[in-house]
Amino acid sequence: MSAIKVTEIAGHVEFTNVKCSPLDKNFADFEYCYIKAINRSYKYVSLKVNLFKMPVTKVKVNLSLMKRFNGYRPFLYNVTVDACNYLKNPSKNPIAQFLGGLYLPFTNMNHQCPFNHSLILDKLPIDHLNHQFSSVLPFPLGDYAFCTTWIAYDIIRADVKIFFTLS
Repeated sequence: MSAIKVTEIAGHVEFTNVKCSPLDKNFADFEYCYIKAINRSYKYVSLKVNLFKMPVTKVKVNLSLMKRFNGYRPFLYNVTVDACNYLKNPSKNPIAQFLGGLYLPFTNMNHQCPFNHSLILDKLPIDHLNHQFSSVLPFPLGDYAFCTTWIAYDIIRADVKIFFTLS
């Protein structure tokens, strides 16, 4: 008699686009911003932003999750976080902790302020987002955009949007 292992069927994330927009090119600009497909099942997002006025000691980030309903509409989360305070104690804000957990493990932003180097998101893989959107906090199927707006010294400096489908 053979054993049959039944596993729960979970959603599958597929990157569809990434858009990086510098809004103050005197402060920062993107060196690269892309999705790379290694094969049919392994894709990742990478980006690098060069900072021109360092050190950066006052940073806020607006994190929002949008779902496509006749255009992208706010879905579940839209928070603005003082990034410097968050990096000192991430557990104080569970929503920011979940949203930051989507990308922070793949960045060089794993320390407290100040930032005196380029900021890199290195090879954010689909399987990490699959885990976040199926096991950590299950989401309904659909098209999503994870939008971040980066604010330094109370001036909006850049937008990053990662588009994906959960099917």
